[in-house]
Amino acid sequence: MSYNYRTQYTCSSNISFDLNGDKVSNIKFFGGCDGNLRAIAKILEGKSVSEIEGYCRGVECGRKMTSCSDQLAIAVRKAYDEEQGK
Repeated sequence: MSYNYRTQYTCSSNISFDLNGDKVSNIKFFGGCDGNLRAIAKILEGKSVSEIEGYCRGVECGRKMTSCSDQLAIAVRKAYDEEQGK
């Protein structure tokens, strides 16, 4: 299933991705640091929700308490939990 997540407190405004079971694919960031975010999306392609959380959850950007990658971890967990009925 396809998801679109509106980020908070980051330069990117939205993240879209597909979720098939617990595997994440087709990650796209809208706005933000294009080269870095395309690399993150490529590296995380096909990873599980828990793997993405392990790599990205809690990463801060500058003085912000979050980052685009942290927002991705939040987004994929939220989508997965919704699919599981949590």
